[in-house]
Amino acid sequence: MKAIILGFVVIAVAILAVLPSGLNWGYDVVRFLRGSLPILALVISLILFFVGIADIKDRAALKKEKKEEDS
Repeated sequence: MKAIILGFVVIAVAILAVLPSGLNWGYDVVRFLRGSLPILALVISLILFFVGIADIKDRAALKKEKKEEDS
């Protein structure tokens, strides 16, 4: 229960920080998000690359096992 209440408090503070009548950090938040998108895209692409390699290896191992079973 405490975690839910704390979560709502943090969400409220974040919203108030972005609003113009609050801390007016909206422009800074948008700049941060725009600046972090290329880094995020790079990390996601690296993860997808390694997942693809693992998938290729798994398929090759499966083919090898299937071939051994047929023989």
